[in-house]
Amino acid sequence: MIDKLYAIKDRFKTVSELIIDPDVISNMSQYIKLNKEYKDLEPIVRAIDKYIKVVNDIDDAKDILKNEKDVELKELAKIDLEECLLLKQDLDDELKILLIPKDPDDSRNAVVEIRAGAGGDEASIFAGDLFRMYSKFIDAKRWKHELMDVSEGVSGGFKEVIFSVTGTDVYGILKYESGVHRVQRVPQTETQGRVHTSAASVVVLPEVEDFDIELKESDIKKETYCSSGPGGQSVNTTYSAVRLTHLPTGVVAQCQDQKSQIKNYAKALKVLRSRIYDIELKKRNEEIDGQRKTMVKTGDRSDKIRTYNYPQGRVTDHRIGLTLYSLNEIVNGDIEKLVEELKIADNAEKLKMG
Repeated sequence: MIDKLYAIKDRFKTVSELIIDPDVISNMSQYIKLNKEYKDLEPIVRAIDKYIKVVNDIDDAKDILKNEKDVELKELAKIDLEECLLLKQDLDDELKILLIPKDPDDSRNAVVEIRAGAGGDEASIFAGDLFRMYSKFIDAKRWKHELMDVSEGVSGGFKEVIFSVTGTDVYGILKYESGVHRVQRVPQTETQGRVHTSAASVVVLPEVEDFDIELKESDIKKETYCSSGPGGQSVNTTYSAVRLTHLPTGVVAQCQDQKSQIKNYAKALKVLRSRIYDIELKKRNEEIDGQRKTMVKTGDRSDKIRTYNYPQGRVTDHRIGLTLYSLNEIVNGDIEKLVEELKIADNAEKLKMG
């Protein structure tokens, strides 16, 4: 164990030296990767330093108890030993979590796609509620979000809304939101007061840089069209909206949010790149899932993951069997408790599997 910890410290020292090397700084791809590794290793090394100090203190206290004649010193060493053993246990637990291999995409920004599912107009309204929930959560985290593409619902909300999120460890936090979300409530359009069930799907993609996915211009088919509003009517007469098709994979991305075709093209390209990267990510996850299955899955978007029940004021996350009777707070953006419990469950599974 100690040898492994010293090896991590040595790697941290090497990375610390490399990120100030002019040759590395001039290579943006390498610099970004090393800078990310530095940030990932820093909290681990801080915990390792504490752990090594406690181990040394335990050895010193044991040495005093074994060899010291002074009764008072031995009594103090006994107290120190008890405190150090408790602290070592806490640090053992902390290091176990810190040493779980991190998903290399966790520190990335994200592209979030929300689509209305079964339930007609009510599903579109619910998709709008989810967008509002995430917007408030993003504001609370002091992240930023930017609309990429919007298709509004006839009675409010969205048939589809796509937006990017930038901040610290965005994908690592939001990735647990991928899946089918259900709502149980009396729709605004319901005259009999009956509870209906509607659904919306959420897809969270890691946002990738130009150098992560190389796209050839010859592989991309570009189409332009007029932006449309609710019901499909045109809202302007210029061909500013952009649809991109990646011919080798058939992946499509579009954007009509901006009045500028150039800006829409840049946004659509960002979504296209993330979707293509996600195909590779799915393949990688399928290989991992072939060896192990975790209860907190983030890959299968057809899974029903959460139900928002308005009559009972509860939210249930079906992956971990967690029910919270704080629906109003959650739909207003306070999803921190859900995220933390999902992370804890995910880490517990990973620890079991070694």
